[in-house]
Amino acid sequence: MPVLPLPAVTTLRATGPEPAEDPGGVLRPGDLAVVAQVGTDVGATLRWVQDVTPRLPLPGSGRTDALWSALASVAAMDVAVARMLEPHLDALAILDQVPEPPDLAAVGAGPGSTWGVFAAEGPGVRLDATPADGRWTLTGTKPWCSLAADLSHALVTAWTDDGRRLFAVDLRPASVEPADGPWVPRGLPQVVSAPVRFDGAPAVPLGAAGWYLERPGFAWGGIGVAACWWGGAVGLARTLWDALGRRVPDQLALAHLGAVDVALTGARATLAEAASAVDDGVTGRASAVLARRVRTAVAVAVEEVQRRCAHALGPGPLTTDESFARRVADLGLYVRQHHAERDEASLGRDLLAAGERPW
Repeated sequence: MPVLPLPAVTTLRATGPEPAEDPGGVLRPGDLAVVAQVGTDVGATLRWVQDVTPRLPLPGSGRTDALWSALASVAAMDVAVARMLEPHLDALAILDQVPEPPDLAAVGAGPGSTWGVFAAEGPGVRLDATPADGRWTLTGTKPWCSLAADLSHALVTAWTDDGRRLFAVDLRPASVEPADGPWVPRGLPQVVSAPVRFDGAPAVPLGAAGWYLERPGFAWGGIGVAACWWGGAVGLARTLWDALGRRVPDQLALAHLGAVDVALTGARATLAEAASAVDDGVTGRASAVLARRVRTAVAVAVEEVQRRCAHALGPGPLTTDESFARRVADLGLYVRQHHAERDEASLGRDLLAAGERPW
């Protein structure tokens, strides 16, 4: 089984001189140099996202390893930049899979658009889609809309008489009102994820009701997020590596370093296998099982790296190294997109439903 170079640990560094080109061949040294500078500036980051996107392959196109390697490489430099890049790429992958090409011009979308994907549901809020005279409008509230005040467009799930359906919507008109909170995290503070109120906002339907969740790429996109988590953990591990290079490590420090290597290497192999499966066209229940398995394996590895780095490094870099402290906080929030034991229970349910032992 090929080993996915996610990313080039021997050449790409979280700090120091300009990084080398990533092994997937889709990022350039200049790309990663920009990443090191823009993470706290949302506008600059989104401009970089627009610039780099044409060089990144779609999942399932035969170069999924290169795509996930690029996401991991970015996250190893700055978790927040990866957090803003990944949903834009996911939206473009979704649009590529739509059975019938949508009229995106009807919502003012084009090559310069920046995209989010808003598919979360929440208690006490609901977003409804209503057809009238051949057009659709959205009315209601959608929770957990990341960067809604900064993006130009989004793919949004809304309720119809036939069930939940996906729509493309322009976020800039007065009929769309992004809230600025509540949003008080210490990690990813610039990636505001708050409710959006839609009041008759024009929208374009994408696929039939249920298509968004049933399409092959739904699970694939979830694994792309895990590649970002993995890259963020690589960034933490590099700080540990550099710290141990500045002093003679004792046995405990060496044990922490060894455990970090085992966790990252195992997760990388899991991602590599998943990339091959996606390029082979894994779909249906098998893709759902794959995504839950990979996301859980990577999340467990990330938490192990977080714990080991905290034990080995102590409070020093958390109080004196701004980029390390920000990475710890950003990654801590980002990886909570994994729902821990609940996702493990979902995986167990799907394994039993399949009726065949996987090992």
